Amino acid sequence: MDREVAHKGLSELRVVGSMHERKALMIECSDAALALPGGLGTLEELLEMATWSQLGIHSKPCGLLNVGGYYDPLAALLDHAVTQSFLSLEHRGIVLIEDDPATLLRRLADWSAPAAKWIGADRPV
Repeated sequence: MDREVAHKGLSELRVVGSMHERKALMIECSDAALALPGGLGTLEELLEMATWSQLGIHSKPCGLLNVGGYYDPLAALLDHAVTQSFLSLEHRGIVLIEDDPATLLRRLADWSAPAAKWIGADRPV
């Protein structure tokens, strides 16, 4: 609360000691991680949630609402990571990107966590 403005009209406000605690609490209290266009903090939080899903820390989907094509470059980067073998196609599916809010919400609701672990017997360390 010293660094950010606390909204006075909330029914509940949880104050935590660090950004890590904040992100852990957010994913614990949610069914999915969903982001609108934003800056570094938005990208960092969403990608950490996706990484936690990839590692099996949680099994919740991550979605980006691609308003006006904002996330097209990120989608291209994730696809490039797949073609360069830095990201499996299965784990690429953790981050759902849609232009239409209803389609994104439907995909988030229908999503299933990847069965494969990041590092396993069939993957090199």
